[in-house]
Amino acid sequence: MALNIANVTTKFHDSRTPSTNNNNKGRRRRFAAVKMLKVEELTGELQEILNANMDDVKQRRRAREAFKDIQLTVDHVLFKTKYDGLKTKESYEVNSKGVEIFSKSWLPETGSPKAVICFCHGYGDTCTYFFEGIARKFASSGYGVLAMDFPGFGLSEGLHGYIPSFDGLVDDVIEHYSKIKENPELRDLPRFLLGESMGGAVAIKMHLKQPEFWNGAVLVAPMCKIADDVVPPWAVKTFLIGVAKVLPKYKLVPQKDLGDMAFRDPKKKPLTSYNVIAYKDRPRLGTAMELLNTTQDIENQLEKISLPLLILHGKADIVTDPSVSKTLYEKAKSSDKKLNLYDGCCHALLEGETDDIILSVFNDIISWLDKHSAAK
Repeated sequence: MALNIANVTTKFHDSRTPSTNNNNKGRRRRFAAVKMLKVEELTGELQEILNANMDDVKQRRRAREAFKDIQLTVDHVLFKTKYDGLKTKESYEVNSKGVEIFSKSWLPETGSPKAVICFCHGYGDTCTYFFEGIARKFASSGYGVLAMDFPGFGLSEGLHGYIPSFDGLVDDVIEHYSKIKENPELRDLPRFLLGESMGGAVAIKMHLKQPEFWNGAVLVAPMCKIADDVVPPWAVKTFLIGVAKVLPKYKLVPQKDLGDMAFRDPKKKPLTSYNVIAYKDRPRLGTAMELLNTTQDIENQLEKISLPLLILHGKADIVTDPSVSKTLYEKAKSSDKKLNLYDGCCHALLEGETDDIILSVFNDIISWLDKHSAAK
């Protein structure tokens, strides 16, 4: 199965949904046969693209370009609704550290957004694929949505899956989203963080560094503590901590299949394979140590969290610990906070549950955002 791949040379892209509907329909018909295949069964140029070394951001960008239309045809509730009247923008911009960062925005085409949502993605993930459907849902509800791929993840430069410093990563995200102040269309709007899994830890750290900048945070299965089932045994962890000091970039940390653990709906589990630029290898030693140290640091600072909070967590989550979300709710000094725990639900509340649960979680978030946007 051959596919012509366009070189990713455009630094800026602006598209308006109504004017691209016909093109999108043509692309979707073109890939209609592909969506029923398992990714591991693909052949030809697509398989060659998947087999490339994703440590290289050029290969990740090539893979995303090849699969972005296929991703929109998968059988998932996030992509079943057509959203007209949205404008989107993709860009690549070099930050102060010399790293080229990929970002994307989704805005209502007419009128001013109610508020701005700044997304922080999870470990190994990207602000493309599943988040494309999530962002469209929020933008169609009247919100401006901004997203970026962290350095080393998705379409941003950096060694794939490597976090040399979690605080350094947080600083990169702060630098990027602080540019809201320079945008006359968005700078006076309420600003909310949306953090998913590891992105929840990023959002908390951002708030602690910018206590007056954000009007609230929505934390979906936040990584305040990594669940015991995911952390290696004590002896193994002690050994890895020592090795990480010498070989931080090596992929030696044992790991279970997080995609399988995070998705509860068996019909949706196979769709994780279409997240072709996600980091799916064993965690790098340095990254694993940064994540463990970050969760410990956050646990020690829960009492300092003061912004309005909506915390959502599945009670059956075995990736991040829902009991720590409860502790976050209890210890945060925020006077405005809400905790939603969902019976039987796993880690990926917005992607991996049954359709009715996903839509219910969306409604909970949008209701909270509507209330807090109107209050500003």
